[in-house]
Amino acid sequence: MTTATTILLVDDQPLLRMGFRLVLDAQPDMTVVGEAGDGAEAVRLAAQLAPEVVLMDVRMPVMDGIEATRRVVAAGASRVLILTTFDLDEYAYDGLRAGASGFLLKNVPPSDLLSAIRAVASGDAVVAPSVTRRLLDTVMPHLPTAGGEPSPSRPELQRLTTREREILAEVAAGLSNAEIAARLVLSEATVKTHVGRVLNKLGLRDRVQAVVYAYETGLVHPS
Repeated sequence: MTTATTILLVDDQPLLRMGFRLVLDAQPDMTVVGEAGDGAEAVRLAAQLAPEVVLMDVRMPVMDGIEATRRVVAAGASRVLILTTFDLDEYAYDGLRAGASGFLLKNVPPSDLLSAIRAVASGDAVVAPSVTRRLLDTVMPHLPTAGGEPSPSRPELQRLTTREREILAEVAAGLSNAEIAARLVLSEATVKTHVGRVLNKLGLRDRVQAVVYAYETGLVHPS
C-alpha cells in the first residue's frame, strides 16, 4: 500500500479546520496528523510532526501565515500550500517569496483542494489551475518591479536559450506542461525537460518560484 500523505491543518477558525479534516481524512491517500490555530503553533507542530504538506491560513493571531510559511519552509521538512481569498491580495506575493508551493482560495471545490495537495506532496507546485492564474493577475500589478525590460542585474537570465525563455514565460502565465506543449507544438516530455533545465539554470526550487522570478525580472508583465 502507498503511504498516506501527512497533512498539518493551520487555521484560526476551528469549524474550517473541522471541515477540511472531514474532507481530507476521507481520502485513502491522506491523513491529517495535526491542527494549529496560529502561525507559532504551526511552526512548532511542523517541527514536531514533519508533515509532508502544511495547509496554511494567512491571517492568524500570534504569528501570521506568511512568517510561519517562511519558518516552516526554511526548516526543510514540509511544503506549504497557502489558503487565501481575493481580499488578501497584499499577502499573496509575500507568501510566494516566503517559499509557499502554491495558493488556493478558501472556497475552492474539494476536488481542487485534493488535487493541489497531491501535487504539492509529489514535489510539484500549484500554478496551473485557473484560480491561481486569476490570483496572479490580481497580485502581480502591485509588484514594485513589474514592467519594463528584463533586469540587467540578473545575469543568470542570459544563460537561458530562446526556447527556455519562451517556456519560462508560458509557465509564468500559469500554463501546465500539457498546455505549453499544445501551444508551442512540442511533446509534453520535451516541455518537462525544458522546465527542469530552466529551474536548474536559475537555481529555482519549483514552478512557483519560476513565476515570481519571471515577473521580478520583467521577463513577463501582468496581464
